[in-house]
Amino acid sequence: MNDTNHKADASRTPLKKATLGTFAGVFTPSLLTILGIILFLRLGYVTGSAGLLRMFIILGIATAISVLTSISLSALATNIRTKGGGDYYLISRTLGLGFGGAIGSVLFLAQAVSVGFYCIGFAEGVGFIVPLLAPFTQVIAALAVLPLFWLAWKGADYATRFQFVVMGVLAVALTSFFIGAIPGWRVPQLEANIWWQSGSPPFWVLFAVFFPAVTGFTQGVSMSGDLADPDKSLPRGTFLAVGLSTLVYLSVVVILAGAATREELVGNYAVMRELAYFGWLVDAGIVAATLSSAMASFMGAPRILQAMARDKVFNFIKPFAQGTGKTDNPRRGVLLTAAIALATIAAGDLNFVAGVVTMFFLISYGLLNHATYFEARSASPSFRPRFRLFTRQAALAGAILCVVAMIAIDAVTAIIAAATLTATYQYIRRRGGVERWSDSSRSHSFQRLRESLLGMDMEVEHARDWRPMILAMSDDAQSRQQLLRFCSWIEGGAGITTLMQIMQGQGAAMRKRRRITEDELRSEIRKEKIEAFPRALLTHEPAVGVHAALQAYGLGPLHANTVVLDWEQETLDLAQRGKSVPADIEGESDDKVYNLYLRTALRMDCNVILLDAGDRDWRLLLESPERRKLIDVWWFNDASSRLNLLLSYLMTRSTDWHDAEIRLLAPVRSQQNSKAALHRMTRMLEDYRIHAQPKLVVDATLNDMVRESAGASLVWVPMRLRAQHPLDPFGNDLNRLMERLPVVAAAIAASDLVLDAEPDEGLAAELAAMLDRCSELEELSKTLQDQLTRAMAEIESLDRNLMELPIDVPEQTKSDLHKKLADARLAADQLTRRMVKTKARAQAARNEAQAFKASISHEAGDIAKPHET
Repeated sequence: MNDTNHKADASRTPLKKATLGTFAGVFTPSLLTILGIILFLRLGYVTGSAGLLRMFIILGIATAISVLTSISLSALATNIRTKGGGDYYLISRTLGLGFGGAIGSVLFLAQAVSVGFYCIGFAEGVGFIVPLLAPFTQVIAALAVLPLFWLAWKGADYATRFQFVVMGVLAVALTSFFIGAIPGWRVPQLEANIWWQSGSPPFWVLFAVFFPAVTGFTQGVSMSGDLADPDKSLPRGTFLAVGLSTLVYLSVVVILAGAATREELVGNYAVMRELAYFGWLVDAGIVAATLSSAMASFMGAPRILQAMARDKVFNFIKPFAQGTGKTDNPRRGVLLTAAIALATIAAGDLNFVAGVVTMFFLISYGLLNHATYFEARSASPSFRPRFRLFTRQAALAGAILCVVAMIAIDAVTAIIAAATLTATYQYIRRRGGVERWSDSSRSHSFQRLRESLLGMDMEVEHARDWRPMILAMSDDAQSRQQLLRFCSWIEGGAGITTLMQIMQGQGAAMRKRRRITEDELRSEIRKEKIEAFPRALLTHEPAVGVHAALQAYGLGPLHANTVVLDWEQETLDLAQRGKSVPADIEGESDDKVYNLYLRTALRMDCNVILLDAGDRDWRLLLESPERRKLIDVWWFNDASSRLNLLLSYLMTRSTDWHDAEIRLLAPVRSQQNSKAALHRMTRMLEDYRIHAQPKLVVDATLNDMVRESAGASLVWVPMRLRAQHPLDPFGNDLNRLMERLPVVAAAIAASDLVLDAEPDEGLAAELAAMLDRCSELEELSKTLQDQLTRAMAEIESLDRNLMELPIDVPEQTKSDLHKKLADARLAADQLTRRMVKTKARAQAARNEAQAFKASISHEAGDIAKPHET
């Protein structure tokens, strides 16, 4: 194949066969990045400034973060097949594109900045070797970018060959240091360097300077697309690199503390060179380590950017999706990485850049741990990592440790970083686009739903807990749009709406049609931008289907409590459904079939709402300004009126009705009672905590209702059933009212709502009172038992005294003792009877409470009969 550019869409994986193994692909680049600039040029400074004990704490925290993150990394890497993009790929495929894009941006910048960071370290090393060049640190660092750029431009094979040479140089440099420093190691010197001294930099500042030393353990993941077996190579190579590098740092710290004075450690960045047997070997180690670390970051950063571009995270990075040649080398990303590295070099200060790199990597490691915890917390059956040492507690601990370290280092910077990440996440999430892969979000949502449902099922339902669980039924697409919008209003963000269509038929063709219909319903819901669920139900008898739908709808403690139907399509629907009806109503009119559905819903304890809205009236309603909307609620002080009032209030929670006015219209018999009635309504609305304007209508009739509400945007009226036929509040045919008002919602409540319910009322409060009464009776029974025990002891004592009386005791004394004994026995007898009765009452109360508790396990509030006459 020619060296031509290949677009991302052509392939989402590298074009060449991945051949790197654990040693070359993971262990070596990770170890070389860890054993880098901080080891040779800043470890002595941090040790001398912090003291040996604090240095151990710094090393311990940094190692803990790297180990915990390595565990999370291994879990994710062995659960999904890791492709190009490294950490970004793992996080995006776990937390989704939003988090993946946000953290991918941070990871790319962290590694790109690291290139400049390591080149600055290289330049400082050159300054120690050739003091005349020390003033030209930035120039040398910029020049160092050129050969690294060339290697990255050529591809991973060239970089891999280079790193083996670097590893050999590092091994020789460390050996030279140990040979030269160990003979001069002294216990008194070690003791002098144990404690921190006043005037030294703060602990977390030193931590920020040191932390980049341990950030290289993810370099293997960045090269995951070039690994032959990433599932095995990533955990093995990463842990080997972290373990060996920790031993190296620990050994060097102890030797430095015992071989050099504090002044030498703090004031001489080249102290390792001074202590080494051959100082020039340490110089070679500095050059090799810095260049190899820079090389590893130079290789990783462009591949993260390439993976993000191929995922179309941001439109402006699409050009970076292209790869070059058989190795699919991301040369455009290499160019951008070089530019960022040069900008970093312009900052100049190694300690400052170290702090920036630390914050970048802490963010990425924290989110990597969070991604792993998120995946494990979802309890998805698909989360089966081959890495067995993982626990979700370890991932959570790693995430918390990263956050704590960020805040401790610089709280303001941490907050800014978090805000930037959040803003990036929200931007990507809101921008939308086609979902390109599956992540753990749905599994996590399912797990939270499961836990919430189980938690709800353990709690006794209270009147304050009522929420609209709506089934909206319609067969006409245009009417469904009205029903969907109306249900979104009355649901008020507090309940759940399901759009249901009942289909008649059976067989494979109808089952396929049912799936298609459900997809069509879902499309309609999304088109209207309504939060609702679609459901198509296939049945051989539509009437039976309604009954089955109402019984089967829901899950656990969630069940349908409100059915919404469209009034205008009644005739059309029933003509279609009348083809097959239950035997007991076969031959009856379509109207009777429709009314059967109403009665079925009521018998299943579901409220029923009929919406009547002509096309013109509905269009005028949608076009009317929000502040001019008026909701009329006709109040007849019954369960249906209370339902209408609550749903009208929930409507004002929606954007379309937020500033609408609610008017409560109540018929009264005479003008004489109007003042007292108005006062009662005002107090009632205050108790209900619903803002509405009460108005009385004397001797109201159907005509009065039409006249008063003709200008309302929406009118709520209670209805009732007589012989299965819907009637208005005055007992007339409901259609007479519907046809004379613009938009009407007629409702009949299956159960009463307690709108002024308090937390200490309801079934739970009743049960608590019963249990309190049980405890009081049982405590009283125990008290009576104690009193009876003392009374029996007194009787025994009196009996004994009588038997032991001398013969010559006066008769009066004997008589007094006999009287006391008789009184004691009488008191004991009374206590016995009282105690037996109390125990019986306590047991009866306990049985009653247990029976009551069993009876209310799945009930809510006081149930009223459907409103029928």
